[in-house]
Amino acid sequence: VIEAGELILPLDHPDPAHCHVTGTGLTHLGSAEARDAMHAAKVTNMTDSMRLFQMGLAEGKPAGPDNICVQPEWFYKGNGFNLAPPGGQLAWPAYGLDGGEEAEIVGLYLIADRGTVLRVGFALGNEYSDHVMEAQNYLYLAHSKLRTCSFGPELLVGELPADIRGEVSVERAGATIWQAPFLTGEANMSYHIAGLEHHHFKYELFRQPGDVHVHFFGTATISRNAGITTQPGDRFVIAAPGFGRPLINEIGAPAGPEQKVTVQPL
Repeated sequence: VIEAGELILPLDHPDPAHCHVTGTGLTHLGSAEARDAMHAAKVTNMTDSMRLFQMGLAEGKPAGPDNICVQPEWFYKGNGFNLAPPGGQLAWPAYGLDGGEEAEIVGLYLIADRGTVLRVGFALGNEYSDHVMEAQNYLYLAHSKLRTCSFGPELLVGELPADIRGEVSVERAGATIWQAPFLTGEANMSYHIAGLEHHHFKYELFRQPGDVHVHFFGTATISRNAGITTQPGDRFVIAAPGFGRPLINEIGAPAGPEQKVTVQPL
């Protein structure tokens, strides 16, 4: 199945519009430095990213299961139409400036009757984003996140291990051009998973029966900060012990040129 390129996502929805893809950032130790490194302008004052990161360090893991942590950064990534299967291609849209990997863990959820949130499990994820666009202006973060992404190929059920030590690499023409460890799990985070789940599902909007949610939990490791400029045809490989086979995706051919979308009145 893998060799034939016939893998499917470990969780989806028959109506892609009812599969919500979201994420949180600045959740991992070192993630603020990674974010600031993408912005070329040097500042003498603490950035908003660093302020939010410091808030997470101070209040992201409150004592007691009933205490609510400080809310994290949150972003919308799309819906089921933005998901590529394991082994599938990640799109480089006509308006895109970059296609960068983000090796993360995703939480997978199903909303049951009366709005009960059921966690199906966890999986490896590639929260593929446009880091060049984000670096132009921090307020472009929302635009930079609206890209295809992938997760899988295998599903980890039960609780997430506290200390996950994975590896992410970028391959080009059959050779590895960059490779690095990535650390995740609560031992390497400034938040509890339960706190991040609360701040997503506290909105009744996200507790509609029958909906599916794919939620990325963040990272502190990206190839862009190591000076890597990705290009169409590059292949991302993300692996971690306990998650089965690696998640592999390739950047597809660039679309273009960009065509203006014209809105028609009723």
